[in-house]
Amino acid sequence: MNIKIIAFDADDTLWANEPYFQNTEKKFCWLLEEYLPQQDLSRELLKIEIANLALYGYGIKGYILSMIEAALKVSDNTISAEAIEKIIGFGKELLNEPIELLDNVEEVLKALKGHYRLVVATKGDLLDQERKLKKSGLSHYFHHIEIMSDKGESDYHKLIKHLDITPDQFMMIGNSVKSDIIPVLNIGGHAIHIPYHTTWAHEHVETKLDHENFRHVEHLKEVLPMLLK
Repeated sequence: MNIKIIAFDADDTLWANEPYFQNTEKKFCWLLEEYLPQQDLSRELLKIEIANLALYGYGIKGYILSMIEAALKVSDNTISAEAIEKIIGFGKELLNEPIELLDNVEEVLKALKGHYRLVVATKGDLLDQERKLKKSGLSHYFHHIEIMSDKGESDYHKLIKHLDITPDQFMMIGNSVKSDIIPVLNIGGHAIHIPYHTTWAHEHVETKLDHENFRHVEHLKEVLPMLLK
């Protein structure tokens, strides 16, 4: 492998993220349980979130707006101002959650830093992701931070061009097969998948990958023997 740059996804690769969203969704469903059962509310919220991605992008602010829209829809616009205020409060709590680094993250970054240029390549709200990165204490490990509106092939092409490398010199490490792995493999890059115990439904794919540039590991620390030969 002629890799020069290793890029890491942030949410649920470097630090925990999805569990906080799931806890918020539970609170949202409890608040609106008089209108629909929890499973139906979750389904409705997901449908609205996905429909709103083109407008709001990924991140907590868009999630708050989607929760409000879902509340208005399931209540037939009868939801109280107090309930809307609570939903906004749920979002603010989500924005202020602590940063919980995942196992061995700092150890792995420290080991790789002297051998490769390291990059964060994550999608989401710019302000929120910058805040999380600052709170994580990991910024000094990274040569470049890229907060992307999406993670499609064109987005990775743009990043690779900015980094002044070719796709075969780029490796992506992340927990989402849909966002972190498939687009990178499709453009000729390398990718390592590290599953996280919980994943947003929108990121699920039913695909078994068989590609010479693809690796799967169960824990982040397992990348070190592959990359420090």
